[in-house]
Amino acid sequence: MQYKDYYQVLGVKKDAALADIKKAFRKLARKYHPDVSKEANAEAKMKEINEAYTVLSDVEKRAAYDQLGRGYKPGQEFKPPPNWDAGFEFSGRGFNAGEASEFSDFFAELFGKMRGGTGKQGGFYSQGKVSARGEDHHAKVMLDLEDSFRGASRQIGLRVPRMDPQGHVLLENRLLNIKIPQGVYEGQIIRLAGQGAPGLGEGKTGDLLLEVCFNPHPRFRIDGRNLHLGLPVTPWEAALGAMVNVHLIDGQLKVRIPEGTQSGRQLRLGGKGIPSRPPGDLFLDIQVVLPPADTEKARQLYRSMAQELAFDPRAARS
Repeated sequence: MQYKDYYQVLGVKKDAALADIKKAFRKLARKYHPDVSKEANAEAKMKEINEAYTVLSDVEKRAAYDQLGRGYKPGQEFKPPPNWDAGFEFSGRGFNAGEASEFSDFFAELFGKMRGGTGKQGGFYSQGKVSARGEDHHAKVMLDLEDSFRGASRQIGLRVPRMDPQGHVLLENRLLNIKIPQGVYEGQIIRLAGQGAPGLGEGKTGDLLLEVCFNPHPRFRIDGRNLHLGLPVTPWEAALGAMVNVHLIDGQLKVRIPEGTQSGRQLRLGGKGIPSRPPGDLFLDIQVVLPPADTEKARQLYRSMAQELAFDPRAARS
């Protein structure tokens, strides 16, 4: 996928104020709108202009786009890194699926999967005044797997897009102290009441909804509530069966390796994944590891096995 320079599409500088972006859009729209334009590529050009304006005229989209686009040039190969939007606080308006499908693959890749939608809002009329509940805000936070097993209190920093009086985008830092409940799993929402947008009139403040994601772990692969762990075993443990120790986040347990286990076999330990309600499972991926033939005694043992066992692992493929 190629990077799109929306500033270049509209013909404005990267630090352009909102008023300049709107002015450039109106000028291009008068030239390329299919209803009035005589340009051969008017429809495609207008679609590209609309896409660029949709991003650059929205403070949140523009902040995210600027964050990702640093160092990229038009036409350069581009792919957003995983969880690139972690730490951004966005309003309940979010990025809707209609925009993602209407515009280019580049737009959809950036904004199509971001959490958003309409925040909870309800209005009421009281004593001549209109009141409405504030929008819910959304953010993705990265936690450690250990936080789920033990629970934790953490201070997290969020970047909040704002528009200054001159129409330039700013990122304000917001620090929050949050309590992470034991058993939290990837994709779970932690609701912080009253931390969203202020209400209108007597309306209550909206909430901040934190979507949980986990940082990569050096040993475990995380899949929702389930965990995957590679388990190395010796050839004799795999062939004869054995009880082996498996080190987990919150301790260790003994696991029985069935006789005749091959590399690639998967053992499922029910309820030993993330301690949510219900708990996830732990899947052990067996890896038979050969000891090195780095001594004469080890080489002789391997020669004896070759003579005594007469085993051909490729026989079934012949």
